[in-house]
Amino acid sequence: MAKTLDVVTIGRASVDLYGQQIGSRLEDITSFAKSVGGCPANIAVGTARLGLKSALVTRVGAEQMGGFIREQLAREGVETAGVRVDPDRLTALVLLAVEDEGVSPMIFYRTDCADMALDETDVDEGLIASAAAVVVTGTHFSREAAAAAQMKAIRIAKASGGKVVFDIDYRPNLWGLAGHEAGFSRYVKSDAVSARLRPVLADCDLVVGTEEEVLIASGADSVPEALSAIRALTDATIVLKRGAMGCIVYDGPIPDDLAEGIVGDGFPIEVYNVLGAGDAFMSGFLRGWLRGEPHAVSATFANACGAFAVSRLLCAPEYPTFAELDHFLTHGSRTRALRKDADLAHIHWATTRRPQPESLKALAIDHRAQLEEVADRVGADRARIADFKLLAVAAAARVADGRPGFGMLLDGTHGGRALMRAARHGFWIGRPVEAPGSRPLDFDGMPDLGSHLAEWPVGQTVKCLCFYHPDDPAELKAGQERELLRLADAARTVGRELLVEIIAGRHGPLLETTVADVVARLYALGIRPDWWKLEPQESPAAWARIADVIAANDPWCRGIVLLGLEAPAADLARAFRVAATAPLVKGFAVGRTIFADAAVRWLSGSMTDAAAVDDMARRFEMLVAAWDEAVASARPGRPDLQKDTQS
Repeated sequence: MAKTLDVVTIGRASVDLYGQQIGSRLEDITSFAKSVGGCPANIAVGTARLGLKSALVTRVGAEQMGGFIREQLAREGVETAGVRVDPDRLTALVLLAVEDEGVSPMIFYRTDCADMALDETDVDEGLIASAAAVVVTGTHFSREAAAAAQMKAIRIAKASGGKVVFDIDYRPNLWGLAGHEAGFSRYVKSDAVSARLRPVLADCDLVVGTEEEVLIASGADSVPEALSAIRALTDATIVLKRGAMGCIVYDGPIPDDLAEGIVGDGFPIEVYNVLGAGDAFMSGFLRGWLRGEPHAVSATFANACGAFAVSRLLCAPEYPTFAELDHFLTHGSRTRALRKDADLAHIHWATTRRPQPESLKALAIDHRAQLEEVADRVGADRARIADFKLLAVAAAARVADGRPGFGMLLDGTHGGRALMRAARHGFWIGRPVEAPGSRPLDFDGMPDLGSHLAEWPVGQTVKCLCFYHPDDPAELKAGQERELLRLADAARTVGRELLVEIIAGRHGPLLETTVADVVARLYALGIRPDWWKLEPQESPAAWARIADVIAANDPWCRGIVLLGLEAPAADLARAFRVAATAPLVKGFAVGRTIFADAAVRWLSGSMTDAAAVDDMARRFEMLVAAWDEAVASARPGRPDLQKDTQS
């Protein structure tokens, strides 16, 4: 059978809840970050991030936590055909904290949980046979049915020419050998556990474990004896993980001096959190081993991936992508705390963020002051603005008609209900933080940005408009730059995408170099937004300059969307034709050109709801058609993509 997958992992899949107060006891933790966890799930994600085609065989509950695991695995590119939904059991949970360096107490909530109910019926022969390797894990040999499932997978793998990898993965309390409070315990000697694990070794091609884990797998009392005992049972490559000292690989007889095995490059870094490091290590080793790299290279990949894991808080979400790993191996890091390396952090963010549309056509109605002015002028209650924004959502939904690549800019001041309604349509959503019209830039009721942004749905993009011109007074520029830096840090800290909107032409001449100079200046400060929203430019040369600056500073930038400035539709159509010459311009986010007339008439009572929706939909549709026509003309052979893609 053709090997369409690189690796299938089997066993635990849980939701990890990590305490966000570092240096605290679990008793004192007040907030948690949620992520996928469990050794096999972590390895499935880790290998997928490194470019391998991975799949996971496990069970999750038929509830929201199980849904989270399945959705997150799919986002990571992990094949989920082997993830079964158990209607009778809950998804496993783990509570964790970083109390001190190398001390991370955890509590496993795994009583009769879904993943430990795995049995032979969950192991699909076709899925296992399609993989170059299957990874079995120690914890799932602790239950008869789960052990039988793993042994079935081993038999299928061997019969179909696949390799068998054994991650010993020993957690004493998951074998009933320690109390609930001892989740961090690494070793309890047990002849019963050793008797369960030893028979697995003979079928393996690769065995990976810590010093404690080779002891339990072999039943021996010292590491040299353990390695020799394992070698007597199997010809497999043995990888001994030694924490901060890296690893040693044995691909033949065990030497008298254990240090004489094969080692990879080591990486001296700060140890922040040791949990999940072994799964990151395994992911890196598998990337090399399954691609036929020398063991020293595989070990280097493994050590580097482990270094990333121990320098960051979470497990799977913090594992590196191959782009990130390659950058680290090529350039190193400017700091021992890898999570503080700005370049690595940006590559990590850009290569693991959620998929977004490749092209974007957005109806912008995040306006607050302008609509308040209209309401006041026509004598309407400002509370009606919220209802008008709901009509704008209906208009955008009519035009989108379920197609990807559409979005809206909506605010939380008058658009709270509209934000929820727009989310139902799967729109890309941008949400403003700037105080309307502020110059110097100020934030709208959010002096503490981070705590407010943390309340936003994770899929909403932070949008910030800044009126900034290169000829602005130095004091004004310094103040605005300081606020943009604060915003960029807050957005990354809470894991929200950032769109920076720059309007330069309102406060100075808009030359061919003006906006490119602003963009270059913000990059020089270390501000790397996911999106730019920029005003129309007079020439293709101006757009080319902007695109060159972005490409030179951030090849991971999603792109540029064009703003409207209340220009007539005909003027915007001309601006679209110029902007479409730059492939980095991915679409538009236009507002008052679409809704201004309807807002006046509806708020004054001279237009019905249906007529307002019709009017805004008609104007939005005209701009969509104008953009599509501009792209088709400027980019022949490169139609405006309409599918969601991972940046």
